[in-house]
Amino acid sequence: MFDPVPVLAKELGIDGRRIEAVLDLLAGSNTVPFIARYRKEATGGLDEVQIRGIEERHAYLVELEERRQAILSSITEQGKLNDELRCRIMAAATKAELEDLYLPYRPKRRTRAAIAREKGLEPLAARILAQPMDGDPRAEARAFIDPGKDVADEDAALEGARDIAAEAISENADVRSLVRRMYAEQGRLCSRMSGDEAQAAKYRDYFDYEEKVATIPSHRFLAVSRAEREGALKTAVRVDEEGAVARILVLTGHRERSPFAGELAVATREGYTRLVAPSVERELRAALKERSDRAAVDVFASNLASLLLAAPLGPKPVMGVDPGLRTGCKCAAVDAAGRFLGHMIFNLVGGAAAVEAGKRELTAFVHRHTPSAVAVGNGTGGREAEKFVREALKEAGLAGLFVVPVSESGASVYSASELAGREFPELDLTVRGAISIARRLQDPLAELVKVEPKSIGVGQYQHDVHQPLLGRKLDEVVESCVNRVGVELNTASAPLLARVAGIGPSLAAGIVAHREKNGVFESRKELLDVPRLGKRAFEQAAGFLRIRGAKNPLDASAVHPERYGLVRGMAEDLGVPLPALVGDLRLADRIDISRYVGGDVGEPTLRDILAELRKPGRDPRETFAPPAFRDDVQTLEDLRAGMELEGVVTNVTAFGAFVDVGVHQDGLVHVSQLADRFIKSPSDVVKAGDRITVRVLDVDLPRRRISLTAKSGAAPAQGPREPGPRQPDRRPDPKPPERKKFSYNPFSDLKKRG
Repeated sequence: MFDPVPVLAKELGIDGRRIEAVLDLLAGSNTVPFIARYRKEATGGLDEVQIRGIEERHAYLVELEERRQAILSSITEQGKLNDELRCRIMAAATKAELEDLYLPYRPKRRTRAAIAREKGLEPLAARILAQPMDGDPRAEARAFIDPGKDVADEDAALEGARDIAAEAISENADVRSLVRRMYAEQGRLCSRMSGDEAQAAKYRDYFDYEEKVATIPSHRFLAVSRAEREGALKTAVRVDEEGAVARILVLTGHRERSPFAGELAVATREGYTRLVAPSVERELRAALKERSDRAAVDVFASNLASLLLAAPLGPKPVMGVDPGLRTGCKCAAVDAAGRFLGHMIFNLVGGAAAVEAGKRELTAFVHRHTPSAVAVGNGTGGREAEKFVREALKEAGLAGLFVVPVSESGASVYSASELAGREFPELDLTVRGAISIARRLQDPLAELVKVEPKSIGVGQYQHDVHQPLLGRKLDEVVESCVNRVGVELNTASAPLLARVAGIGPSLAAGIVAHREKNGVFESRKELLDVPRLGKRAFEQAAGFLRIRGAKNPLDASAVHPERYGLVRGMAEDLGVPLPALVGDLRLADRIDISRYVGGDVGEPTLRDILAELRKPGRDPRETFAPPAFRDDVQTLEDLRAGMELEGVVTNVTAFGAFVDVGVHQDGLVHVSQLADRFIKSPSDVVKAGDRITVRVLDVDLPRRRISLTAKSGAAPAQGPREPGPRQPDRRPDPKPPERKKFSYNPFSDLKKRG
């Protein structure tokens, strides 16, 4: 019986008992957020990342074992399984190793070797592979001449025998392992221009490019791969062919003094160049693609998490502005709960009279709805709209009302969605967009969950990566963020509720329908009255749902209902009613948690409970503070080298961070310019949503690119211009490193390896 726990424990460096507990909990349909938050005693405090790592690696090992058993069964049915082969199959640690061992026994299409076998040339091939010290290849080949089988002469017989030998060599697991290792350790990805130079110009940095596959960054591999798909480049992975053939000959038992030595050398080269190398290169490219995809997905996930966990303004009335130069700016007012109140349009163009009329209408709209802030979308016309609103408010004596630029990425996707249509069937798409912008300021997380994560636009090569991997990872990020913050049960939308552990879209719709029919929930346990919401779903979800103002104050906290009795006991021991204990730091500090350890309750759970009693339902997000863009910098043309600006990080990639400095075009702070010290990754020092001070290094007006530095005291300098359009996902990667000469001595390497 296969037991993956010891393998997982060794690979992940986690105690086997904790891994076993995680697997048991996952098998019991427990969600990852629930396990990480409320089953710490069982898992030893493993976090969500570790639990998901166990889940993913366990799935791989199970698939590996299933494939192992299928291969053993197939070879057994062929009557070709021996003890040595069984041992090697059982010892294989990866799917690639398994497939290498199975390759000689796999059902094949009609290959050149298969045709040669049909001609009866296998005995001659066996002589070539055996490398005997006697015999004459051509003389022995005469015995196989048969015009009826299309073997006309000795050359034809030897050619067919070499085809058989080449295939045998290519299917040798040790040979494939050797070549695979050489490609991984010494292979170089090479690219050359293909097609029309003018059309391929954006990839000019890769027209004559080489880099070791072992160290190529994910973003450069994805850039080269995209260019190849577009026909701008031709690429290949190169290794030293002579060295590879020499090392394979050693493995195949080549004897220089054998009369058949020359035939084996030719067959070996043929097997390498025609069969092994192309196959291994495809494998390597697939592995590089998977590695690069995972790195790009991790970048996207990190940016998305930062955006979702951005500081909320909170439950305050807000006015949202969806900018538009030609069709006018659409304004929408929402109340503190995000409910739509009304809308209007003002124009930025059309003459002085139209502009003044727009200002009057805008201020009247503000007086009517009294928002606490104005959120302006940062798309085309955003800075002009922001300036217009500020001036109108200042002229009306409302300068104290702050105006905030808000990312509108994905707002148009929401506006045209079925969900928005159900919410606001009578409203124009642009008005829906203005509502979404206003709500994003109130609570970024609650509003952004309505948009497909891939549409939010904080990724790197997001359209090039494996889409199921991207979708699964981003869903995990959204789920993690939602459950980390918690959800207000009586105001949450169905899309937000659907992300709560254990709920999902169907139950979320049921909760909203029940709320609309029966009124607000007064306690968590009333969730059990929702049709089809059973005890299991309640167990998973309850701790992540909040009910502000509930009779039981614990319903507004992250304390799980299964621990309410424990907390009541704490209050009784202190001689105070439960409501008096919740939120009282002084009383919470008097609790000795060691008195309550027992059964399935340990110190980790008790410490979490204590933290909630001190600050029940605490929002882990930062306090909101609006960015401060310079009023004199509104367009790319306003920028000058040396200017110091405050900006907001909009996207973090593997090669740098893109920063919005208020000119409709994000600037690039290359990784080398992000800190005064060396950093390996931009995410080590910044995240999406951070406010940072930058200095302009260079402005490339024709290509609409801005180079920035975040170093202290960095002098502006003209130099190589880093590419950096607003959508990093749509342009080639920054210039790769200088090409290095490649040399390889197979014999010295062979000597080192023995």
